[in-house]
Amino acid sequence: MAAFGTVFMPEMALTTFENNQWSEAKFVSADSIQMHPGAHVLHYSSTCFEGLKAFRHADGSVNIFRMDENIKRMAQSSELLFLPKFDSEQLSQMIKDIVKKYVDEVPAPPGSMYIRPTHIGTEASIGKAAAPSGTSMLYVLLSPVGDYFAGGARPLRLLLAEDGMRCAAHMGMIKSGGNYASALGPILAAKANVNADQILFCPNGDVQETGAANFILIDGNEIITKALDSSFLHGITRASLLTLAADLGMTVSERELSVTELLERAAKPETEAALSGTAAVLTSVGTLIHNDKEIKVGSGEAGPKATRLRQALNQIQWGQVPDTHGWLTKV
Repeated sequence: MAAFGTVFMPEMALTTFENNQWSEAKFVSADSIQMHPGAHVLHYSSTCFEGLKAFRHADGSVNIFRMDENIKRMAQSSELLFLPKFDSEQLSQMIKDIVKKYVDEVPAPPGSMYIRPTHIGTEASIGKAAAPSGTSMLYVLLSPVGDYFAGGARPLRLLLAEDGMRCAAHMGMIKSGGNYASALGPILAAKANVNADQILFCPNGDVQETGAANFILIDGNEIITKALDSSFLHGITRASLLTLAADLGMTVSERELSVTELLERAAKPETEAALSGTAAVLTSVGTLIHNDKEIKVGSGEAGPKATRLRQALNQIQWGQVPDTHGWLTKV
């Protein structure tokens, strides 16, 4: 099977912003785009993107999960990067139209159609290091994906890093490529040095996020995660899971979490930890690595609460239970 996110549909939806207006969206070949080598995005990282999924239900219908929230976050990212403001309704229609075009290619659960809207600055000007791009391109790629855990879900190993951040604090809530690039070096070092799967960035002891996912701690009936601020990504899967946790009668605590408290709670047998994100939904964390010591989280295996939350979210996405929160958009 091809690696996750490496297979694309032949066409994508695309619109461009030039002369202070957006073009009519159209379907174009998904194997290339044309832009000047001096394009703003290539030099000054004026880029943001989203990741969302469409799911096939048993009745044959295809439904996109929380599209409105992803579009809202992308609008926020574009604004914070000073990219041209796009029309949210146009992007919504582009997403629905391209998914509809390839509706027969949407896999059945646990597979899905991964949707990647991308907004990039295209103005050919290498003199604009301190100025925004006046032109841009917005496109929507589709990638059918199988089960993220086809090889079996294994609890992750996280290195706690107290001496750095995933990205610049004022960039944290932007879903931009540069943020992932800035985390890559520490993640690769953690893999090589201590066989960690990811780094949990905890600047000055403040538990924040990993390189590509939000962190959640579950202690008994309480689910704990950092309160939203501008320093880290506001995950839509995170928000969905917290809503479902409340539905299940759990206590939801969005607050500061220190490394000291995390390690104390992790030692308790009922404690669970997990990472949330679009691709993997909710992935259990079995081991924390801190100051050259390995600390097992609870049993060290996937716990019942995290498993139940993941199942609850999947059941809505897959159409197995009613969508009481209005999260699905039928194509």
